[in-house]
Amino acid sequence: MSARLNLDEEVRLYSTNAEREKYGLLATLFGIIVALEYLERAYVRDSISASEYSPACTRLLSQYKTMLKLVNDDVPSIEQFMSRYRMDHPAALHRIQVGVPATIEHSSEAGPETAKWVAETTQNFITFVDALKLRMRAKDQLHPILQELVTSYARFKGSKDWEGRSKMVGWLITLNGMKASEELTEEQARQLSFDIEHAYSEFFRSLSGKEGDS
Repeated sequence: MSARLNLDEEVRLYSTNAEREKYGLLATLFGIIVALEYLERAYVRDSISASEYSPACTRLLSQYKTMLKLVNDDVPSIEQFMSRYRMDHPAALHRIQVGVPATIEHSSEAGPETAKWVAETTQNFITFVDALKLRMRAKDQLHPILQELVTSYARFKGSKDWEGRSKMVGWLITLNGMKASEELTEEQARQLSFDIEHAYSEFFRSLSGKEGDS
C-alpha cells in the first residue's frame, strides 16, 4: 500500500525480450492493415493505376499472411485483432478476406480470350476438382489451388458478371478465414464441388456465347 504510482515514469508494455518481440510483431501487423486500407482507397479513387496497385497489394497480402503465422497464438482471428485495437478499416478487411487484389476479384480488362488462357483455366478447374475427389479438405491444400484458378479465371472479359466468380470468391473468403490445418466439413466440400462444377460449365457456355441459353 505504501507504493505510489509515479506519473512521470514511462509505462512499458513489456518486461522481457519475448514480450518486446511479440508487441513488435503485433505493431507490424497493425501497420500492414493500415497500409492496405490506404492502398485500397487510393485504387478506388484512381489515385494509382492498376499496374501500381496489383503488385503492392499482392506484397501486402503476402506480408500479412507471413505475420499472421508469427502471431498466431495472440491473434485468433483478424476480426478480433481489429476489434481489440479499434481498427476501422473495412476495405483492408475485405481485401484480406478475399485474399487476392481487386484487379483479380473484379477483372474486366482481360483482352482477347486466347487458346492458352482457356487451356490454363481448364487445367486449373480440373486440378481443383481432382483435389476434392482425392478428399483434400485442409485450407493449406485447397487455398493455393483455388487462388490459382480464380486468378486465371479473372483474365477473361465479362468474368466479373459470371455467377461462378462470386461463388469462387466466396469460397476464397471462407478458406482465408480458416487456420492452415483446419478442414472443410463434408457438407462444405460437397457444396464447393457443386459450385466449382457449375462455374466450370458456365465458363464454357460464356466463351461460346451461349450464356443466354441457360
